[in-house]
Amino acid sequence: MSIMLKKNTMTKKKLINSISQDKGIHPNDVRHVIQAFLDKITDSLSRGERLEFREFGVFEVVKRKKKIGRNPKDAAIPIIIPERFAVKFIPGKTMRRVVEIDKKFAETHEEVHEEVKV
Repeated sequence: MSIMLKKNTMTKKKLINSISQDKGIHPNDVRHVIQAFLDKITDSLSRGERLEFREFGVFEVVKRKKKIGRNPKDAAIPIIIPERFAVKFIPGKTMRRVVEIDKKFAETHEEVHEEVKV
């Protein structure tokens, strides 16, 4: 048996509504701030800047080397995967600690679903 955690997705719309309700701010105002924040992050990363948010984590652009992959339909045919840039996220200490605590909590409560492998 393996344990599967229940997965929910926090969309931008859900985030906007949540912040709007928690802080008593109109959703359109929250939407503008969040979009401006995301635009600044995207701008900074596109210029190769490293973004550091203490206790939350670090975003940085890394260069992935060119490599040879395999065609899943015919493993004898190699595929050249070109080099590319990717965004890497490294969680901060507080985030890692909170996620680990939440994971342990979920494992002992009803949000956990057990999956039986056949």
